[in-house]
Amino acid sequence: MGTAAVDRIELEDKVKQVYRAVAQNPAGKYHFKMGRGLAEQLGYPAWLLDAIPAAAVESFAGVGYFFDLADLRPGEKILDLGSGSGMDVFAAAVTVGSGGQVVGLDMTEEQLEKADGLRKEGGFPQVAFAHGYIEELPFDDASFDCIISNGVINLSADKAAVFREAARVLRPGGRLAVADIVTERPLTQQIVCNIDLWAACIGGATQEDTYQELIAGSGFALKTLRTNPYEFLSDSARAATTKYGVRSLSILAYAG
Repeated sequence: MGTAAVDRIELEDKVKQVYRAVAQNPAGKYHFKMGRGLAEQLGYPAWLLDAIPAAAVESFAGVGYFFDLADLRPGEKILDLGSGSGMDVFAAAVTVGSGGQVVGLDMTEEQLEKADGLRKEGGFPQVAFAHGYIEELPFDDASFDCIISNGVINLSADKAAVFREAARVLRPGGRLAVADIVTERPLTQQIVCNIDLWAACIGGATQEDTYQELIAGSGFALKTLRTNPYEFLSDSARAATTKYGVRSLSILAYAG
């Protein structure tokens, strides 16, 4: 998929730079939409957004809605890959209740600091945040009932490792419910090597068929794929979207 052409250290630095800004300056100008307006457009119900800390909602930069697919239940243990400022973590916490547990994993310290501050202020004892990488999860085997992720896996240069690790830490029969960016046609090396477009959730987007193969190859059974009403903002991102069929999908799969 051309990921070998990407300098992974440079990519990590750029992604951290972008999402540090998302945490600290949610009103800034980005390739993508943010905040409550985006969340409502994607399908998040108003009552759920009202139950989440407003500062987490304002830094929301997801690409889809999947909680109806995830079907979270009271008392379950949930992991959010690339949790950012915590909006989806808090949304999951509302559903699993005080008897459940939701862990948010992120590699950007500023996002974690903001999210953990909101956890303390908002009174979410069932929530925890951890620093780490989605390609190498710092959790035991079969630790979670459901894994969620929103617009993050496309940022990884090793998606196969992400899905292998997700399968490892899910209990048998556990669910993977994610929203992510895929393409209809393979991207050119020029786009794949563009760090700015990687950080914008385009440069690392995998062709849809390959994305599904990576999930299935990690031992998951695909259940649902749904297109999301998601659009990019910048001219360069829109141009790539039009030319290569870049789009957002919500996906539900079950661990073997």
